[in-house]
Amino acid sequence: MDRRRFTLGAAGMAGGAMSPLLLGAASLAEAQTPGTAKGQAPAAGAAAARAVVLGMTLEPNSLDPTTGAASAIAEVVLYNILEPLTKVADDGSATPLLATAWTASPDQRTWTFQLRPNVRFQNGEPFNAAAVRFSFERAAADHGLNKDRRVFANIANIQTPDPLTVVLSLRQPEPDLPALLAQSTAVIVEPRSAAGNAQTPVGTGPYQLERWQRGASLSLTAWPAYRDAAAIRVPRVVFRFIGEPAAQVAALLAGDVDLFPRVAAARALSQFKAQPQRFQVITSSSRAKTILAMNHLRTPLKDVRVRRAIVMALDRKAIIQASADGFGVPIGSYVTPDTPGYVDCTGINAYNPAAARKLLEEARAVGQSLTLKLPPVPYARQAGELIVAQLAQIGLNVRIEQIEWAQWLSGVYTNKAYDLTVISHVEPYDFGNLARPGYYWGYQNAQFNALYQRMQSSADPAERLRLFGEAQRMVAQDAVAGFLYQPQWITVAKAPLKGVWQRSPLFANDLSRLSW
Repeated sequence: MDRRRFTLGAAGMAGGAMSPLLLGAASLAEAQTPGTAKGQAPAAGAAAARAVVLGMTLEPNSLDPTTGAASAIAEVVLYNILEPLTKVADDGSATPLLATAWTASPDQRTWTFQLRPNVRFQNGEPFNAAAVRFSFERAAADHGLNKDRRVFANIANIQTPDPLTVVLSLRQPEPDLPALLAQSTAVIVEPRSAAGNAQTPVGTGPYQLERWQRGASLSLTAWPAYRDAAAIRVPRVVFRFIGEPAAQVAALLAGDVDLFPRVAAARALSQFKAQPQRFQVITSSSRAKTILAMNHLRTPLKDVRVRRAIVMALDRKAIIQASADGFGVPIGSYVTPDTPGYVDCTGINAYNPAAARKLLEEARAVGQSLTLKLPPVPYARQAGELIVAQLAQIGLNVRIEQIEWAQWLSGVYTNKAYDLTVISHVEPYDFGNLARPGYYWGYQNAQFNALYQRMQSSADPAERLRLFGEAQRMVAQDAVAGFLYQPQWITVAKAPLKGVWQRSPLFANDLSRLSW
């Protein structure tokens, strides 16, 4: 059985998309254990059946990760309602889920997956090889909305020799396929119900959607017919959407939230660490990249000199302090330091305001006006003012426009109606976005595309890593974006809650692990 680590490097890079972190407020009454008043401890016999209230910064705009780009979708549904063939553990390894085992040919072009028997979807339909084929063909469709379409378009042929076997023949070798198929964009959907998954997802997972109060909360209940229902210790989970950092901290301190992964609590961390009998505090690295995205389709950002000037004007250390209260590591390209094959590119277009001003003068761009659109995530809003000030020092007039999350998805991501924006891309396997036609950055470089294609076509791990290093340097030299930092996530949970992820290999909340 292949238990490859969920990492990028000696393996391959696949196309993905973006995804941040964010949102609103909520009510707690629905989260209480039935028959237990707020603040009242449950009886001893009820402890094992106690619900969990989980805080999230961002409310998902839908519940179908195969058609939506927001990372918040996966935070709710991945491994809980909808399941892929494989699953990523918190140590980064790809482990069995709907597939029990898999093998690969020596050239990494043919993968055979053995499927788990006796599995059904929540509408009673059987899970089988036909459902896998439907899901992957749907994800690869030209008209489809799957943000990882590149992964599935690489599948040249899908064979289903029997109901529990799937053979994937790839156009290009992909050593990391089991890890790629552990992501939310690879969930297996039931053909007849797939079209309704945005509102009422139907999967094979241990939880079902109970209620979604838009702008407030979303609740899941354990599915009694789940194949391993006895192993699920938490019968009900309520997701509360709390966007403001102060409100997140207040909800945790008041006991209204049991678990808050990726919480904006850096400034209040001492309050939680001082109460170990009440709270557990986990700080973990990530594969996320927080960037100042630039629209290459806009004047003057088409000019690489202007983009380089912008990058050279950015003091990453100061931005990390302002945006993430110091919980971040500087990056110089679209790769994080813990990625196999990482090349330190922070010295390319390094911080140098004087040199940045000269580049702007060469490009005749001094005094140009740009708009910085900031989504309502704390890290973006906190970084925005400082970035504007740093760019003003080199002669750029930047105006902040604060927008809501739906406006960011439609205006910035979909319609490319922006000059600059601050966003965290959280998928571990999204380097391929740089070669993705029509992506919201508008980056078009035939030389990079050819280099990326050579990298993807190679089955030699050493050659892939060498080409990967070249690609990172090219991305930095082209100043595709202002690459700012790798976030370090903070998770705060009540001390008695067990099964909380100690690391954050991707944006997900595996509820099946939790217990009191």
